[in-house]
Amino acid sequence: MADELKGKKVAILVENGFEEVEMTEPRKALDQAGAQTVLVSPVQGEVKAWAHTEWGGRYKVDQPLEQASPEKFDALLLPGGVLNPDKLRINDKAVQFVKSFYNSGKPIAAICHGPWTLINAGGVQGHRMTSYPSIRLDLENAGAEWVDEEVVTDHGLVTSRKPDDIPAFNKKMIEEFREGVHASRKAGASQRQSAAAATR
Repeated sequence: MADELKGKKVAILVENGFEEVEMTEPRKALDQAGAQTVLVSPVQGEVKAWAHTEWGGRYKVDQPLEQASPEKFDALLLPGGVLNPDKLRINDKAVQFVKSFYNSGKPIAAICHGPWTLINAGGVQGHRMTSYPSIRLDLENAGAEWVDEEVVTDHGLVTSRKPDDIPAFNKKMIEEFREGVHASRKAGASQRQSAAAATR
């Protein structure tokens, strides 16, 4: 349906080294569903993709991370690639950007190594998830239940393992983005914040 996501604004957060097809194919699906997609990055001007075993294309950054406000978006897409999330997860502004989506209950879709950034944003504990197998232990150590499935949804979090999973990933991503905020996850995040504050 061309208007399935009409009126929805989706942030796509990337750094240099994101896996090209894990951004371009989901973005195409979102655009075709009527969403407005915005490529957000801490990189100025253009951001470089990674294509399998070498550098891929360059893509215009629509909005610098410094100027991006999570409140103005309805959902978040986190493509994979090894370099991309490894840079994002040590960038405080990127982590806070992702954390805002998680704490507000907004849907988030992350593929391959994309969930790495979610770990640093405190967004995996207690959730059923999948990812590229090499970061399975990272997710489990952060409190996630890891499963080997092409796509997993849990309280507005959509995760997949690799580029081969993109068709299933896109379908579930659009479903979750259409549904919008997951109040149960928002409430859970608030409870965890309150508990953490009480122990300080």
